[in-house]
Amino acid sequence: MPRTAQIHRKTGETDIRIALTIEGSGSSSISTRIPFFDHMLTLFARHGLFDLEVNAVGDIEVDFHHTVEDTGIALGQAFAKALGDKKGVRRYGWAYLPMDETLARVVVDFSGRPFLEHRVPSGVGSINGFPFQLVEEFMRAFSVHGGCNLHTEVLYGRDAHHMAEALFKGLSKAVDQACQLDARVTGIPSTKGVL
Repeated sequence: MPRTAQIHRKTGETDIRIALTIEGSGSSSISTRIPFFDHMLTLFARHGLFDLEVNAVGDIEVDFHHTVEDTGIALGQAFAKALGDKKGVRRYGWAYLPMDETLARVVVDFSGRPFLEHRVPSGVGSINGFPFQLVEEFMRAFSVHGGCNLHTEVLYGRDAHHMAEALFKGLSKAVDQACQLDARVTGIPSTKGVL
């Protein structure tokens, strides 16, 4: 059976609905009212082969921050819910992702212990009004609410768009790998017996 989740997060700043199917085909319907962010979430679904619907309404007239962070929260919650007790999953995933002059590395462990280590060049400019720093905010929100240890790093690069895209694509490939079921794994992939 496909692992699925639906999340509705409503605050005084945002109203976000997410539908996720882990065993998907990469199809998506994304609307956050932030064009560059829509692009990142669309390619996340496509390259991770997740079916993903995101409808986010936020106070973008104030700032993009609330919408980006809360979408990361809701998407992390969706993965946590869809993975359930994590029986039979690979748990770990990693990807090196090239994007022209940029190379990114993303490593994830659905350990139940959230932590983000995010390393990127300093002073990276915005992308069509989208502050590059919001990539880190999204990753942190995803890590905390997805219950995963997440390491994201731009090993080298110059173009802000390429760096953000490499990180999102790397996340999709790493998460896809970690979520896959492995027939060799019996029960929970931990000596603790719980993740």
